[in-house]
Amino acid sequence: MEGVQIQSVIVRDRRLRWPVPDNIEDNLRGQTIRSLRRRAKYLLFDTDKGTAMLHLGMSGSVRIIDQDEPAAKHDHIDIQLAGGKAMRFRDPRRFGSFLWSENIDEHPLIRNLGPEPLGDDFDGDYLWARTRGRRVAIKQLIMNAAVVVGVGNIYASESLFEAGIHPKRRSDRIARSRLHLLADAIKSVLGRAIKAGGTTLKDFHGSDGEPGYFQQSLDVYGREGEACHRCNAPIAAIVLGQRSTFYCKQCQR
Repeated sequence: MEGVQIQSVIVRDRRLRWPVPDNIEDNLRGQTIRSLRRRAKYLLFDTDKGTAMLHLGMSGSVRIIDQDEPAAKHDHIDIQLAGGKAMRFRDPRRFGSFLWSENIDEHPLIRNLGPEPLGDDFDGDYLWARTRGRRVAIKQLIMNAAVVVGVGNIYASESLFEAGIHPKRRSDRIARSRLHLLADAIKSVLGRAIKAGGTTLKDFHGSDGEPGYFQQSLDVYGREGEACHRCNAPIAAIVLGQRSTFYCKQCQR
């Protein structure tokens, strides 16, 4: 899609997580997609006029199709491209979103996001600065998108296990050296998960049609009562911040 002109936008159902803006068809018609990028979970389509923001929600997917392919029940949006192709957004649960901004860096959903976890500006020193004076449990802190984006529930549990840190430990009581271990663990866990295609729980499939296989190598998540891969103690489970949390009582302090 990069470098391709948008012929038109077809919106069949505006009732997504937030209503699709009424002016998005006019704003995108005739524009060339200058760049495609991602910020947190938002897919950004940059044009000279502004940026379209697409969020897949829980069940959304995008496909490149021929423009004349008939739309199915949950095919809510088509971006029709020069050359006869279209990008089609399908979302059975309608938890996704398709929004517009003329200044994307100042959009309310973007401007307060923390750094990307695989970027150079996320490291132990950054975590040290963000944890000072914070009494919240460390697992909740690293899942806060204002602190760092992209560390979901599964990867938070796995990263804390790799770093040997108890998920309930107060953020401001963790030494700088241990926060370096945690930042490195987050990068390592996410890197391995990306190579494995992600973590499939239900109906996720990647762009190649394959499910994610990282769940086959999880150390703690979903393994309550099973033996720890390091010490053989049973994996424990608690609810923390309304999310299931898994850890080893022996290995994590």
